This record gives sequence, structure tokens and C-alpha cells, in this order.
Amino acid sequence: MVNFVGAGCGAADLITVRGMKLLQKADVIIYAGSLVNKELLTYANEHCKIYDSAYLTLDEVIEIISKAEANGKMTVRLHTGDTSLYSTIREQIDILKKMKIPYKICPGVSSFCGAAAVLNAEYTLPDVSQTVIITRKAGRTSVPQNESICSLASHGATMVIFLSAGMLGELSEDLIKGGYEPETLAAIVYKATWKDEKICRCTVGTLAETGLKNDIKKTALICVGNFLGDDYSLSKLYDTSFETGFRKAK
Repeated sequence: MVNFVGAGCGAADLITVRGMKLLQKADVIIYAGSLVNKELLTYANEHCKIYDSAYLTLDEVIEIISKAEANGKMTVRLHTGDTSLYSTIREQIDILKKMKIPYKICPGVSSFCGAAAVLNAEYTLPDVSQTVIITRKAGRTSVPQNESICSLASHGATMVIFLSAGMLGELSEDLIKGGYEPETLAAIVYKATWKDEKICRCTVGTLAETGLKNDIKKTALICVGNFLGDDYSLSKLYDTSFETGFRKAK
């Protein structure tokens, strides 16, 4: 059995209970060493074999899994954040299916959740934004044309942008070209929930300047939108005049 486990957004105690228990039971752990907090490996038992996938190709990862499976071992494939976002699990799963190797997925806490927590923020505020766009800027890996930063920026929604901290100048230009005012609030969140996390509040127009000043080139999320401001409407859910199935209006 192979268990794909979301490692969580950074801090070792933010992995799920299920994920922690799987690490404790694993015979083999293959972890994304360039992104996963190595403190999570302390959950492994003393007999577990541990491999850093940062130094491996896809074929080498599959070879390790295949050998473990042939010997009746349980493998944990430990990915950063949550497995549903930018994790590359699909290509691994498709190979496992062809090899008839069983697998399960254990979700994790995504870094976009960790970023909101350290920003003390709520992405969805009444009369500000009710939509969160999670995306990345085109780099060595392309994105569909209709999902370019310019195109998505035209919605004016909250945006959380992954894998783009090394292109802040171009990102800023694309966001403004797409419709955000240069003064729109933004934040660069470096390694949210890690011990060395860094929060840099700025504007869309000063993203590049802020990243350069704080020497941030990778491992950071860019959050954009007026959810970072102070103006919003109160929720109707707790309004005294709003009736629900549990409470009468007053």
C-alpha cells in the first residue's frame, strides 16, 4: 500500500492526526525534501527507510515504491501542503494503477490556509470578495492561456499565487494589466507557520521592491486583494434581523 500524505503547511504539528499516524507506521517514507519540514521525519519509527525525492526522478521514486510493495512494506509518499495542489501525485497514481499497486490519499493543510492564519485574515469578506483564486504564474511550466494572471486578475477577487516569488516584477505588471490598481493591498508570506516565517505587507505595485528588500525569491505565497484591508460588511448570519433554521429574527 502507498499512502500519499499531505505534510501540512509547514509546522510539524500542523500535519493531520491521520497523517502523523501513517508516518509512524510507515516502512518507507519518500518525502519532498526541498519543501517538507524535516521535523516531520521524527514521527517515523526507527526501522523506517527514508528517501529525499528532491534527488530522485519519477522513475526512481516508482522503483523504490515497487520494491517496497514487493516486500509487503507500507510506503508514505509525503508531499508538501495538501496533495490536491501542485503536488504531482496524479502522474504517480497513474503509474501505480498500471502496476496494480494500491494507494490512498490523506489530505493536508495547504500553505494557502497557513498564510491566512499568520496574516490573521479571512479571504472571503462580505462586500469585498466571495471568491478565492488559487493559481500560479507561467514559468518553466506553462499555464492555459485563459488562466493567465492577467485574465484571472480581471475578476478582482482574492488571489493566492503559488510558485511565483521569483517573478515578482512580472507578476506585479500582470496583475495591474489585468485590472488591479497598483495600490491594491498585497502580502508576501514566506514559509508560513515555519519557525523562520516572514510576512511582508505591501501593495500590488510594490511587490518586486518588497521581495528584493526582504530577499524573498522562493518558498513564498503572494496574497492579493482588499480582504487585507479594514473595510467590509458584517455577516447576515449573526444579524439579529436575520432568521435561520436555528434562530428566529428579533
